[in-house]
This record gives sequence, C-alpha cells and structure tokens, in this order.
Amino acid sequence: MRQKITMNFQKKASVEERFQQFLSNCVARGLSEKTMRGYKNHLHCLSKYLDIAIPLSALTKSEVEMAVAHMRKEELSPNSICSYLRTFKVFLSWCKEEGYADITIPAYKPRETIKETYSDEELKKLLEKPATNCSFCEYRSWIVIQFLLNSGCRASTIRNIQNRDVDLESRQVLFRHTKTRKVQVIPLCSTLVAHLKDYMRIRKGEPEDYLFCNEHGEMLTENALRLAIVRYNQQRGV
Repeated sequence: MRQKITMNFQKKASVEERFQQFLSNCVARGLSEKTMRGYKNHLHCLSKYLDIAIPLSALTKSEVEMAVAHMRKEELSPNSICSYLRTFKVFLSWCKEEGYADITIPAYKPRETIKETYSDEELKKLLEKPATNCSFCEYRSWIVIQFLLNSGCRASTIRNIQNRDVDLESRQVLFRHTKTRKVQVIPLCSTLVAHLKDYMRIRKGEPEDYLFCNEHGEMLTENALRLAIVRYNQQRGV
C-alpha cells in the first residue's frame, strides 16, 4: 500500500529548513548578496548556542533566551549577539507572516560603546598629499580618504562609483549603489573637486569604469579597499 501524502512537513519542518525557505524568499525580494551572506553567517553562529535542528513549532522564547545567556557566558561581543538576534527576529517575523510560528523575542540592547575618532593631528597626517613619486595605489588611497571624509559613504558605495558618476562642473557625485537602493546625489567640496580632477586625469578609463580601481583598472574588492586604507593609515603612523 502506498504511503498517504500528508501535511506533516508543516509541523515537522526544522528551524534550519524554515530558514532556508526564508532565504529563498529574500532572494525573490531582491536582497543583496552581502545581506544574504550576513543572514547565513548569523544563523551559523547562532546555531552553536541554539538547536536549529528541532522543529520550528517546538521552538520557545525561553530557548532563545537560554542561547543569549550562553553567548554572554562565552563573552561574545554584545554587538555580535545583537546582530545574530536581529537577523533571527527578522526570520521569526517572516515565519509569523507565513503562519509557521508565532514567537516574539525582545530586542537585545548591547552596552553602548564610544568609538574612537581621529584627532586633528591624525587627520592632518592623513590629508597630507603624497610625494610625487608615490605609487598609484597610495595616491588613490589619499583620494579615497578625502572622499570618505567629504561624503561619509559606505565601502560598497565607494567601490561602485564609476567615472561617469562624477560631475566636476556641478561639484557633485551620483551614488548608484546605496544601502536603501535609492540613487543619491551628493555635493563635493571645492578642494576635493580639484584633487579629483587631477586624479581622474591620471586614472583615465572609460565612463563606465570604476573610479577607485586597482592598479590594473579593475574594481576593488571590499577586502582590498579595507587593506588599502589600513596600509595608508599605518604608513602615516595613524
């Protein structure tokens, strides 16, 4: 006799299985690859303290709270705990909308920390123009530092700026790649415009080429940009 088809999966689906469905939904909604990687990484880290193999229907608020207590006992960074739980809350909200579960967990409030900022002396060192015989990478990093101080944009935004996005005449730059996915137009100060003009004369390239590229004219990876800034700071004793 053939086995009867039932809806048991609805009750037996594990937390991990539902999370995979959640990720598929995120893809369908057009979330960025970086966001998706973050979600996957956060669940992986959370799974060390929370059993994600159990059915979602068996998950309780107290089990999540026990996981938080365990993470705190292991002295995980409060910001890391907050990130993991923020992702899990988004997942549980989706589960509630789909009718899979009705669990609400409170927001975890990490202790506020004051981030150390650059001193006036350090900024002076960073903004000092490199020697004329410097490498292209050092010269580009100098421009990047100025650009970041002028706009305060995210690393992913600055990596995606193309030559055509910079309007030197109007003293503005177009951000096509933003967290909100909305195109933004940002004004540029006169000093940065002058330095960008010199930089773009050296950088050359096609309108669609990336403005802040590597020495071969290719798009900088996120890690390459981070290391370039770190190296630039260290070279100046900052």
